[in-house]
Amino acid sequence: VQLVESGGGLVQAGGSLRLSCVASGSIFSINAMGWYRQGPGKQRELVATFTSRGGSTNYADSVKGRFTISRDNAKNTMYLQMNSLKPEGTAMYYCSADIQVSPDYGYSCWGQGTQVTISS
Repeated sequence: VQLVESGGGLVQAGGSLRLSCVASGSIFSINAMGWYRQGPGKQRELVATFTSRGGSTNYADSVKGRFTISRDNAKNTMYLQMNSLKPEGTAMYYCSADIQVSPDYGYSCWGQGTQVTISS
């Protein structure tokens, strides 16, 4: 199973980006999914997550009202719409998913990340 993020790039403060995360491979189902980020010299932190398959969402206080997480279960894809971007949001953004490869076995998976750089 592989997670591949895309959509990162360089954007000015106040701009927008939409990140995508596509899961591929032998997938029975995907449960919780989420976006995390790690800025320079910082620890990885939660940005936004689905707590279950299409269930309730959770956002970091720093992004509430500006970022929106969504998913398309039919396409095994998750999105992060990021608006009103701030320079402190510059980071590598990672996708994570709890993937069931069979009804009885699953594990957590991480993507390689997509870089988001926000200029002031």
